[in-house]
Amino acid sequence: MPLDPIVSAVIIVVLAIIVISVFLSFFPLMLWISALASGVRIGIITLVAMRLRRVVPSRIVNPMIKATKAGLGLTINQLESHFLAGGNVDRVVNALIAAQRANIPLVFERAAAIDLAGRDVLQAVQMSVNPRVIETPIVAAVAKDGIEVKVKARVTVRANIERLVGGAGEETIIARVGEGIVTTVGSSNSHKDVLENPDLISRTVLGKGLDAGTAFEILSIDIADVDVGKNIGAHLQTEQAEADKRIAQAKAEERRAMAVAQEQEMKARVVEMRALVVESESQVPLAMAEALKSGKIGVMDYMNLKNIEADTQMRNAIGKPEAADSPGSSDPGHGGRS
Repeated sequence: MPLDPIVSAVIIVVLAIIVISVFLSFFPLMLWISALASGVRIGIITLVAMRLRRVVPSRIVNPMIKATKAGLGLTINQLESHFLAGGNVDRVVNALIAAQRANIPLVFERAAAIDLAGRDVLQAVQMSVNPRVIETPIVAAVAKDGIEVKVKARVTVRANIERLVGGAGEETIIARVGEGIVTTVGSSNSHKDVLENPDLISRTVLGKGLDAGTAFEILSIDIADVDVGKNIGAHLQTEQAEADKRIAQAKAEERRAMAVAQEQEMKARVVEMRALVVESESQVPLAMAEALKSGKIGVMDYMNLKNIEADTQMRNAIGKPEAADSPGSSDPGHGGRS
């Protein structure tokens, strides 16, 4: 059954649209026309080859149009190779145009290397024209008199395009400035010198060449704020005195413990000697009995010995003061009545 003429026309139109869309996807005709109108000489076969190399033609042709209008003298191969390397072609071209307008010497190879190194080459060019101010955190340092000084500085830097590849970043600048502040304050005899002449810090820090090996050039270092902190010297002396006190107390406690131990040891020795005396005294009756038994002494000798002991005990009792003052003692000046 033959198709309706209207349906056949619709099918033909749809097929034509599909064919034209496929053709334009591989042959960017409008982009080619725009390039020719801008003075960029590029063949349609080159654009098709970009498609085959998985390169978006618009990301190469549009930056090439800007570069041609700016008179940079770049080639399609330069832009395409940078794109295939993973670079941002549009940003590199914008940076080259900005550098040309600012009369900054910058070639495509240097800009492409900076971009591939992970740095924003356009921002670097802008920073070269308009320097940036980096504010350091509060840096605390101690002068020779023991007073703490807190300093905050503002560092004006300009990007050094020649050292952007391999140069240190902002963190290094901040660290070096902080080190210079600590050195300058620490070498001051008094914190008053720093308060009276804060520009001394700026001159000393600038004279150290802190931008060596960095991607920046330090233009100036301005002291934004200077404050007086704690008396670190007095605090350290107090802590040292407290530590010495604890050490002395520990040593005194050690000596006291040794003295107590020695005293207990002497008491133990006294008890031990008393035990020996008691033991020796217990041997006396046995020796007396043995002497009586063996005939070395007689009974009268033993009785005389006992009388001597009794007389000695009586004399000792009379000679003691408490015996004379006791209530049972007689008054020497009055005799007793019978």
